[in-house]
Amino acid sequence: MNVGTLEVPGARLRYETRGSGPVLLLIPGGAGDAGLFEGMAGLLADAGHTVVSYDQRGLSRSPLDGPLGDQRVAEWREDALAVLDAVSPDEPASVFGSSSGAIVALALLAARPDRVRRVVGHEPPLVELLADPAPYRDHFAEVRELHRTQGLGPAMARFSETPDGRKPEREQRELPASIRPMASRMAANMPVFLEHVLCPFSSSAPDLDGLRAAAGKLVLGVGRESEGQPALAGPARRIAELTGAEVVAFPGGHVGCVEHPVEFAEVLLSAMKR
Repeated sequence: MNVGTLEVPGARLRYETRGSGPVLLLIPGGAGDAGLFEGMAGLLADAGHTVVSYDQRGLSRSPLDGPLGDQRVAEWREDALAVLDAVSPDEPASVFGSSSGAIVALALLAARPDRVRRVVGHEPPLVELLADPAPYRDHFAEVRELHRTQGLGPAMARFSETPDGRKPEREQRELPASIRPMASRMAANMPVFLEHVLCPFSSSAPDLDGLRAAAGKLVLGVGRESEGQPALAGPARRIAELTGAEVVAFPGGHVGCVEHPVEFAEVLLSAMKR
């Protein structure tokens, strides 16, 4: 693995590259960073790709130049474009985004379809696309307020629930060894995510006209264990309905790339060829 840094307006991004061949950019979401893809990055590189990922601005090892405020999708989209320009200046690249990283990937496709071959957006939590977004909008706002008033623990406990207070049934899994080195960085990133990313990103509106125009390059991913969780599966399916893009089922849930890296990588490689 090679590590580089990239100066962008207001931040310095740390990025990682593996392998050789056409570029595949992996955009992490939530409080994760490039380490989110540690379990499958080598597999993707072995399949013939230059695999690139990075820490988003203000998270982990990509410090901001100034004070931290609410983050903007457009700014993170430009960061992704800057990374692409650094690692693949002359050729379009494939892009995979997870969660809030999928929101960034969709924005990149809509704005610069010329720079991408294929975009796979896995469960972008764009709750405003749901038939009734209010419960989810209010839920995320409540999580942010709990973080402000009661701290990280109560906020995360509420975040793990549905808006009506239920805990989705999920099998409890041990943290995979591949991402254990990222655990402390994720813990440090979580307050930034809850305060400055969760609400502004989930309430953002995708450029549907741009996505329709580039729908032939777009695949939406939904985890098989995410069915029945509207905030996770619903927006991807709605974007597919509105644009004509394809939906592909991935193993696991919202973090299937961590839970089932081998199987997830296989589905991702297949989706990029569709």
